[in-house]
Amino acid sequence: LPGPPFTHQQTPRKMVYFGQTSCEQDTERYLDAVKYVFSSYKKEVPLIINTMGWVKGEGLLLLIDIIRLLSPSHIVQMDMCDWKAMPPLTAEHIHFSAGLHTKGKQQSKCKQLGVGDMESWRYPEGEDMSAPQHKLLYVHPEFPRAGAAGEVRVHCTILRDMNILGYLGHLQSPDIGAVLPLHSLVPYQVPFNAVALRVIHTDVAPSNIMYAVNASWVGLCCIPEEVRCQSDGPVLLTQTPLCDCLGFGIVRGVDMEKKLYHILTPVPPENLRLVNCLLLGNIAIPNCVFVGQQGIEGEIPYVTSDYNYSI
Repeated sequence: LPGPPFTHQQTPRKMVYFGQTSCEQDTERYLDAVKYVFSSYKKEVPLIINTMGWVKGEGLLLLIDIIRLLSPSHIVQMDMCDWKAMPPLTAEHIHFSAGLHTKGKQQSKCKQLGVGDMESWRYPEGEDMSAPQHKLLYVHPEFPRAGAAGEVRVHCTILRDMNILGYLGHLQSPDIGAVLPLHSLVPYQVPFNAVALRVIHTDVAPSNIMYAVNASWVGLCCIPEEVRCQSDGPVLLTQTPLCDCLGFGIVRGVDMEKKLYHILTPVPPENLRLVNCLLLGNIAIPNCVFVGQQGIEGEIPYVTSDYNYSI
């Protein structure tokens, strides 16, 4: 809250790599991730939950699910001057309204989504859901076009790129002015069979998996299962795990002969020892990382101008 996020990044106590900028295509996994992260909250200090800005249609229903799941004591709702589509999120409204994966007071406790998919989303046994559960603080700004959708999307894209660049800044020396291009930094060499691999957001044929991973932004994660592989790898997961993410990195090269990933990351070595899974999502490395590196002569790696945009 005290400024642009890229200016004061901190290592989270608990983090999951969702791998997409929107949860619209996978709301169940999003709720599971929220619940997984929230499980580490020990309630020794107050907690501020900054929800996302998707509050229309299914986004509003998903927000109702999240409020039911997290049971906040207070909700601060910021309205827009020229938009009245969102109802006040009073305790009564949350109590009686259907969410995306849960139902209100007059309906059954939980929608069944397959075999036990949402069993953990039922209300706790014996909980009295008849009384209001939170206090609503309603803020109505007096300036026009607050939160206009098109401007927000552009703004979020810029801030996302700045966050990535700020994170990569931890690879640099603390000396002011001694900024090194990424291609001059020595990467970690990670054997194929030491880490499991999963593309989160789409299906990729095993024969093309290395093309997808090369020159990509990956989450460095820790799955509870031991990674075992009889061959030199790679080890491919068939499902996206719900697991701790310890940081991020760039796969700056893949050595097919030596069966090695070359990874740049500022994650300290003591944490890297715990990493046994690479998750590739739909988060792109900022273009300036590719085209703005100093000291490259001739053709820039991974960059082409010979591209048919009609494809």
